[in-house]
Amino acid sequence: MKFEKYHALGNDYLVYDPNGEDFSFSELEIIRICHRNFGLGSDGILVGPTHSEKAPFKLQILNPDGSEAEKSGNGLRIFARYLRDTGKVSTNSFEVDTLGGVVSCQVSEDKSTITVEMGKVSFKSDIIPVKIDGDVREVCNEPIEIKGKILKYYGATIGNPHCVIPVKKVTKEMTLELGSLIENHPNFPNRTNVQFLEILDRNRIKIEIWERGAGYTLASGSSSSAAGAVARKMGACDQNITVEMPGGEIGLIIDDDFNVQMTGPATRVATMELDTECLKTD
Repeated sequence: MKFEKYHALGNDYLVYDPNGEDFSFSELEIIRICHRNFGLGSDGILVGPTHSEKAPFKLQILNPDGSEAEKSGNGLRIFARYLRDTGKVSTNSFEVDTLGGVVSCQVSEDKSTITVEMGKVSFKSDIIPVKIDGDVREVCNEPIEIKGKILKYYGATIGNPHCVIPVKKVTKEMTLELGSLIENHPNFPNRTNVQFLEILDRNRIKIEIWERGAGYTLASGSSSSAAGAVARKMGACDQNITVEMPGGEIGLIIDDDFNVQMTGPATRVATMELDTECLKTD
């Protein structure tokens, strides 16, 4: 079973191309393949391209806990790079169908950068979703209690749910301490991705990320998009935003309607052959 491995600023995925066959992984197989000791090791599996009525290419995004993600900015950049590497696309823009909606992608001539039109960020409680107490609302600067502490957060979705918490200074330690608790908080019926957000200036932010289904993550395109949109919602940043993450930087352009264009790299790592013996469990 052949996989192509890529990373996007340290967020690594395995691409599995079913080549037109009707194929799926079980939850236990996904967990084992992604395991860094018992499998090939990755932050998820990208299955595609497969058939779609909505776009030329369809992508399924699988988390390392066996669940399915609606959208992944890094995953989309990696998938776009894979399509370019295999000659399925050129330098022209093309569309990809995901569970979180259809997006447009474009790979640069030298393959060094990939631009993805990520879609529009919504802050509406019924769309994210966030548990509704009363009327449907935009979830902005609301309190959430974690380990006896009251934090203020913004809820957002760009096809997948996000909880963005502005802080004076982001740290890896706070993300490891609170990430899982926020991901699984009862406010979020579908669980949530988590970003701790530090505003550096009008055009630069810094985030630490806890990814739903994956845990602490070096970089994330959808997290960058959500955090950047929140920074704009706060009035703290302008349209062009550079996002600093432990794995590197992503560039965003966010218009007044919170439509997000994301640009960043995707790096090819290896072709990997999985021996199905590793899928056997006691």
